[in-house]
Amino acid sequence: MNTMQNVILALIMLSFAGAELLTGRHHHFKATKDDGKLELVMFLLLLALIQPLIFSITAKAGNLWFPGYAQAWSSMPWWLMFGILLVGDDMTQYWWHRISHTPLLWPLHRAHHTAHYMSVRVTYRNNFFYYLMMPGLWISGVLIYLGFAQVYMVYLIIKLTVILGAHSAVRWDEPLYKIRALNPVMWVIERTISTPATHWAHHAITNQDRIGHYKGNFGNLLFFWDVLFGSAHITRKYPEQVGLTDDKLFGKERWFVELFYPLFKSRREYSALSADRKIYAEDDLLAPLPVVMPLPEPGAERQA
Repeated sequence: MNTMQNVILALIMLSFAGAELLTGRHHHFKATKDDGKLELVMFLLLLALIQPLIFSITAKAGNLWFPGYAQAWSSMPWWLMFGILLVGDDMTQYWWHRISHTPLLWPLHRAHHTAHYMSVRVTYRNNFFYYLMMPGLWISGVLIYLGFAQVYMVYLIIKLTVILGAHSAVRWDEPLYKIRALNPVMWVIERTISTPATHWAHHAITNQDRIGHYKGNFGNLLFFWDVLFGSAHITRKYPEQVGLTDDKLFGKERWFVELFYPLFKSRREYSALSADRKIYAEDDLLAPLPVVMPLPEPGAERQA
């Protein structure tokens, strides 16, 4: 299953990446070498190590402790399996994502928000341990052991298409909002699945424009979870800037620190990834910003 899954994932990503190239949106990224390393290494680790490892552990644990339950649920109707996956994988990922915006788990998720651009390449930009401990992956592994493998493949294709589209620099929903006849349809769609407008708002650098909403819009496949649990913010607009204010003030973290914290720690004065975790406004970016002034050169006169 992993080989087929990876091929399909690659094709979906290449489709969105191709759209970004054809529309010229990639010219706005201005990504650094560290951005590229972080995104590529995490993507490869997730596909080649983390997900196969989790699925292998759950399969071996099932065979060891519950051998009689292998494929025990394989006769379930496909729609029921799909519904269980939505709750067991997608809803739990919503809550995992939501609590990862609290000070306790923010260091494992902040890498996803340090990109100052939106693109499919940002989709899997996260800390190594963020995915290793993600409940939805472990639950999916158990469900596959119970007989959900084929339905999981279909579910995963749909989910990947939605979340890649939500991160894409090509905002597929934007032209649809301009067609008046589609307003009722878009009203339903934007409250059901994640769209560029709702997810870009989650990556916004500020909430002060009333478009950004980095304290909400946590949904991955289903935006409905945000509607249901009160974290939704829908404007049909897109923030002018995405990223983190502290990176602009103090400089970006090294890619391996973002990827493997707490194995590596930041040397920045204000950082959620430092040894003492002296967090600068990470839990509330609306807090007053410190005034950061460059030190005068030796012998330089103070200007009026």
